[in-house]
Amino acid sequence: LFSAQDVGKFKIKIAKKKLNLTNKEVKIKTYNQKAEENILKKIINEYEIIVDGSDNFKTKFLLNKISIKYKKKLIVGAISKFDGHIFVFDFSEKKSPCLKCFYQSEPSEDVLDCETDGILGSTAVTTGSLQANEVIKVILNLGKSLNSNIMIIDLLNLKFRKVLFKKRKGCICKNI
Repeated sequence: LFSAQDVGKFKIKIAKKKLNLTNKEVKIKTYNQKAEENILKKIINEYEIIVDGSDNFKTKFLLNKISIKYKKKLIVGAISKFDGHIFVFDFSEKKSPCLKCFYQSEPSEDVLDCETDGILGSTAVTTGSLQANEVIKVILNLGKSLNSNIMIIDLLNLKFRKVLFKKRKGCICKNI
């Protein structure tokens, strides 16, 4: 979506403009605000499926917390270099674990430091495409969801792993 001409511009405005050129029938609602809890609560409450492509754990854990509260479906993507992770949670299901069940504590931002480590376009595209595929499957109720799993993508060695994990005792999601 982005080119060298877009440097210094708001990504959200560029993305909306380019996506509208692709399909004028699609309605795109943008939120050009910082990801703060009070703002995210209002936004998330309006939608059934929340898709996270943020570049920091603080935002990922905040989306996790609010999605639990409002019993949303949350599809999380994370990338670094050649690695991608995709999580799918359905918080309308009592058995669904959450992001904190997997990480247990919020990792240091050094773990997901795109500025230092860099990201590859191919990793972002692969991870984002698989996230989009999960959204389509959820909307159409097709196939086997990644719900309660993490898909671990290693593009350097072309390995894909799917790992099931369960709700952790004492986690913030224990009461859903």
